[in-house]
Parts: sequence; structure tokens; C-alpha cells
Amino acid sequence: MELKIMEQSKNKLKFKVEGEDHTFCNVLRKELWNDQHIKVSGYHIEHPMLGQPLFVVETDGKETPKSALTKAVTRLKTKNKELKTQIQKLK
Repeated sequence: MELKIMEQSKNKLKFKVEGEDHTFCNVLRKELWNDQHIKVSGYHIEHPMLGQPLFVVETDGKETPKSALTKAVTRLKTKNKELKTQIQKLK
């Protein structure tokens, strides 16, 4: 996965997510909405076979978009570890 920043300001970040599709982007989008400082969290893929997701994150200014992304990814890592632990208990 590679991120390419397309637009960046104090409260807004637009970036392309190379090598990913709806699966990853939808999870990240939903997790970002758990942050009270997020005003916009969404993405768009122009063509499902050829397009790269274009992600938009906008905050209320009390937190930078990069900080919000970092926190969201950290929360997702924790949730994935918890899921892995629960699955291993099923064995």
C-alpha cells in the first residue's frame, strides 16, 4: 500500500491509496467517524477495475487529519489483534 497526497491543508487531506480497494477504505472510513473531530471521512473510486481510491479526511481544526488517521489506524490494529485472539480461542 502506498499513499500519495493530492491536497493538504490544516484541516483537510486528500490522498490516493494505491493497492487497496473498498475493503480497506470502507473500514478506515468508518473508523474515522469514531473521532469527534472528524467533519468529513469518505472515499471515491472512479472505476472499480482500474481506479485508485481517493480518500478525503477533514477535521474541525482541533486535530490534524494526519493525527486523526494515525489514531484510527491504531484503533483498527487493536481491534484486529482482539479478533485474532478470539479466533485462536476457537481452535
